[in-house]
Amino acid sequence: MKQMKIFPKTFLYTLGLMLFIVGIAHLLLYIFTKPEWLVISVSPHDELSFNTSLNVAVYVTQTVLRALPISLACCVIISIACSFVFSRKITVPIKQIGAVTEQMARMEKGAVCKIHANDEIGILAEHINHLYKSLLSAIESLEIEKQRVSEIEKSKVDFLRAASHELKTPVTALNATLENMILGVGKYKDYDTYLPECREMTGHLADMIHDILETSKAGLSAENEGAAEIDLSAMLSSLCEPYMLIAKAKGINFCLKLPDSFKAVLPPQMFGKAVSNILANAVAYTESGRTVSVYFDGRDILIENECVPIPKEALRHIAEPFYRPDFARDRDRGGNGLGLYIVDTVFKTMDISYSFCAMEEPQGMRFTIHL
Repeated sequence: MKQMKIFPKTFLYTLGLMLFIVGIAHLLLYIFTKPEWLVISVSPHDELSFNTSLNVAVYVTQTVLRALPISLACCVIISIACSFVFSRKITVPIKQIGAVTEQMARMEKGAVCKIHANDEIGILAEHINHLYKSLLSAIESLEIEKQRVSEIEKSKVDFLRAASHELKTPVTALNATLENMILGVGKYKDYDTYLPECREMTGHLADMIHDILETSKAGLSAENEGAAEIDLSAMLSSLCEPYMLIAKAKGINFCLKLPDSFKAVLPPQMFGKAVSNILANAVAYTESGRTVSVYFDGRDILIENECVPIPKEALRHIAEPFYRPDFARDRDRGGNGLGLYIVDTVFKTMDISYSFCAMEEPQGMRFTIHL
């Protein structure tokens, strides 16, 4: 049997209740207004006489009794009308909520329950709206997180591909050298010359593998490390000390201008690792007699080095793993191309924006960390 909907159910319940009340009221009215029967008595002198209790009240009673059917009909009609209005008033908002919840089930963003009153139904509509907004917000957050995870996975795959390609060249060279030494081909018979060279290759491979492993853990370490309030002036002074010694040995001027104190809430270890990579690049790509500068500009940290500016085309790829500009393809001078990739990964994980651009006067590169 098909289940009755809320409107006819409410209407029938209300109408039944009102008709019951009307029926009881008219029944009681009939009982209490019933006329008395005529009383007939005979006198001792055999004279027939009539004694009745007929008076004004009797006529009123008869009039009321005659009006009962009309009153009952009118009350029934009024009960039907009142039941209809009451049922519609109660069920229309509920039906509207039901229709809107169907739209919400289809995830229509414009779906909203209209609030017509501050009663329980209005409160229910308000709670449904709040719940739906929270649901949409949670879904949006999940979509953003899904996209972020997808990008991270893609970057990991790209990194592994680049790492395998980068390792392939030295492994191939080492394998060829050892094979030629085993076979005693030409100059490779000179073990005293090529064994140290092989050891140097294995050392370079070991360093590269270590850098790859450290790089792969950079983003995860930045996520796991908790933020703490640190004095950036003291941290930068400590980070710059070893690079100031390297710069002095290379004849590079290292200019450090920091305020007495600058507080910030950051993950100290990973932020320090990123800044160290920036400083290492700045010193590595600065020639003797040129200057490396580290200073604050408001809440920005600026690291500048005087050098040949990197072309705009190369700057687009500078944060890619194992990328080295054309003038720095030599690993002894250009490194392994992971420094700025680590910086980019760490800063993205910590939600820190930065810029890396060329300077016109003096010519060089400027790395700006926006705090």
